[in-house]
Amino acid sequence: MSVELRIEADDELVRRLLRSQAPQLAEMPLKRLATAGVNNTIYRLGDDLTVRLPQTAWCADHIRKEQRWLPALGEHVTLRIPTLVHACEPGGDFPWHWSIYGWLDGDEAVHTPVTDEHAMARQLATLIEELQQVTITDGPLSGEHSGMRGLPLAVRDPVVRQALANITSFDTAAATAAWEAAVRTPAWQGPPVWSHGDLHPGNVLVDNGVLSAVIDWEMLSVGDPALDLSGAWMLLTEAGRETFRNSLTIDDDTWARGRGWALCIGVIAAAYYHDSNPILAGFSRRAAQDAVDDFLRNG
Repeated sequence: MSVELRIEADDELVRRLLRSQAPQLAEMPLKRLATAGVNNTIYRLGDDLTVRLPQTAWCADHIRKEQRWLPALGEHVTLRIPTLVHACEPGGDFPWHWSIYGWLDGDEAVHTPVTDEHAMARQLATLIEELQQVTITDGPLSGEHSGMRGLPLAVRDPVVRQALANITSFDTAAATAAWEAAVRTPAWQGPPVWSHGDLHPGNVLVDNGVLSAVIDWEMLSVGDPALDLSGAWMLLTEAGRETFRNSLTIDDDTWARGRGWALCIGVIAAAYYHDSNPILAGFSRRAAQDAVDDFLRNG
């Protein structure tokens, strides 16, 4: 069995790539950033730039997707998202596309909470509505590139059940009941819409207590509008979720599928990253538990 090539870029490699493809930037200060993410190596370049390098070929496909679509989507959303400065090519001993983006101020919400959760709920609702109103029609339909997110929930049934079997100290019976109810919810019958696909505390930035930007668009796809509603359980408390839902025009089935996506994404990540990334596993587990508790309270 072949082993997937993985490259975690270091300072020397990044310098070589910059000298080859962006020599005017190559001698700027360079600092590797610690993030809750698992697929890309991130550097701050000088004061105003970020270098984003994939660690595998699968991640590199996401980089190319971001390069293709973020400039277009940025014209339609109010919240700040990464601004592409250079779409860089494979070169030397680095076989994949990589990117240079403008720097976005703020810290990941996993480390720096907002001061007004209700304001964040309204901002997230606005972002989701703006994305869903984008009329670009040739976007990437949900599928393998989005981790199957955005497709009917039943597609993820075997993986969710496996994750539930592997997660420890969790009410598996209640979670299974919540998951089965979500899968039974009627699937989306309308046109596919744009989604970020991965709204969680590691992918939103907080600056001076205010939600300032949404980053890491590698799961971007066009599919079920319920997908981004999962952020309500990933990022908000019960009170914040009420504000969030009241800020959107959605039906009960879409809300129920959104809760199902939070449970799906949460249990899979909590089980898979339990040892390798405790921060990601921790907030994923909390989101899954909140989704289950919400189901038990409200059905």
